[in-house]
Amino acid sequence: LMHISLSVVASLIILHLSGATKKGTEKQTTSEGQKTVQCGTWTKYAEGGIFTSPNYPNKYPPDRECVYIIEAAPRQCIELHFDEKYSIEPSWECKFDHIEVRDGPFGFSPIIGRFCGQQNPPMIKSSGRFLWIKFFADGELESVGFSARYNFTPDPDFKDLGVLKPLPVCEFEMGGPEGIVESVQIVKEGKASETEAVDCKWFIRAPPRSKIYLRFLDYEMQNSNECKRNFVAVYDGSSSVEDLKAKFCSTVANDVMLRTGLGVIRMWADEGSRSSRFQMLFTSFQEPPCEANTFFCHSNMCINNTLVCNGLQNCVYPWDENHCKEKRKANLLDQLTNTSGTIIGVSSCIVIILIVISVIVQIKQPRKKFVQRKTDFDQTVFQEVFEPPHYELCTLRGTGTTADLADVADDFENYHKLRRSSSKCIHDHHCGSQVSSIKGSRSNLSTRDASVLTEIQPQPVKPLIQPMNRRNILVMKHSYSQDAADACEIDEIEEVPTTSHRLSRHDKAVQR
Repeated sequence: LMHISLSVVASLIILHLSGATKKGTEKQTTSEGQKTVQCGTWTKYAEGGIFTSPNYPNKYPPDRECVYIIEAAPRQCIELHFDEKYSIEPSWECKFDHIEVRDGPFGFSPIIGRFCGQQNPPMIKSSGRFLWIKFFADGELESVGFSARYNFTPDPDFKDLGVLKPLPVCEFEMGGPEGIVESVQIVKEGKASETEAVDCKWFIRAPPRSKIYLRFLDYEMQNSNECKRNFVAVYDGSSSVEDLKAKFCSTVANDVMLRTGLGVIRMWADEGSRSSRFQMLFTSFQEPPCEANTFFCHSNMCINNTLVCNGLQNCVYPWDENHCKEKRKANLLDQLTNTSGTIIGVSSCIVIILIVISVIVQIKQPRKKFVQRKTDFDQTVFQEVFEPPHYELCTLRGTGTTADLADVADDFENYHKLRRSSSKCIHDHHCGSQVSSIKGSRSNLSTRDASVLTEIQPQPVKPLIQPMNRRNILVMKHSYSQDAADACEIDEIEEVPTTSHRLSRHDKAVQR
């Protein structure tokens, strides 16, 4: 079992088989441990392997191009050796038949060297986990070719960290019109702990006749530009190294358009790079002409109609999210969950309750003062506005008060007599004989009237008004309370704030 797992981790796969013989030779497959003879044989072991040029040790055919990619396990490097039986058509700068070796998994990786002629190349060692090798033969002057051996050695950059512990199995299956691939799934689904090194793969399968478009929503490598420690790779068609489409380990990651319906996302992060993260949106699409249930993205993409105005940009350009403001407003209420609706309802109730309490407090404060003072006087005081005043005569208590009241009555009667007499006609032709005989003229006043005038004339006019005022005070005072008028009680009336000025005037009159 250990042998099998190591073979999987250190699998060495041929990347690309291109070209064909002029006679159209068909591919021929050897035993399970080898690939096709069109680009030679390739035998793999856990510790290394051997691969050869086509037809080795015989001459290789013309017009042939083969690419080999060797991938080592994490924290390992590759050593490549060429056997002595080696011969490739010589040329200046190896422009014709040649072997090209690059330090990495791509044809644009840093070149190590280009070799041809009769002298075999020196030992080659990679700086990381990959070597990219290409064999090219033109249409003329074929030779024996080559046989190459490789083995894996520890990476000196990780000698202080020791041997890497066995990696956990970490794979995910996804599909559909769209989906989110993100690194947090590793911990959420229990594939690995937060401290373990991971080598995880996401297999994305599009519907039939569809391809895949990948767009990064979030991307950050903890150890940027250190691909040995962390990277995100994209494969197109399979998880084999020959289908490696792109690899990101710097500070920027670009969108990727796959040519097949199977995409593989791979994330590698060692123990010191577990804070590396990414989030990627995949969208399944078809090429035009678009079907009835699809939306044309104006970029040779036809996506499902359900992806239009969904809040995510599924097209290369945001054609699917334009003119969606009205629809988003309508969907806002639909997106409210029970939890958010409950929170909004409770908050609204609390605000309404606080408003009601504040209004009640404002209303209750003045009413409390009014009610406290209301019990101090009779309720009949408030009847003045609605009922006509009721006057009654009574005798004030005490001898002094009785005498004062009698004097006031006499003075008031004399004053009215004088007023009536002065208002009579002076001349006889202005008055009736009956009025003259009864009341008399101003010159024919009776002796009684004269005596009254004699008593009144020395007094100034101003004191004559005071009794009337005191009379009015007493009458008004009797009108506030029926009980007080019957019992002639006037002490409690002084507590009414609206008649305080009248009470003070009455007190002065009583004192006089």
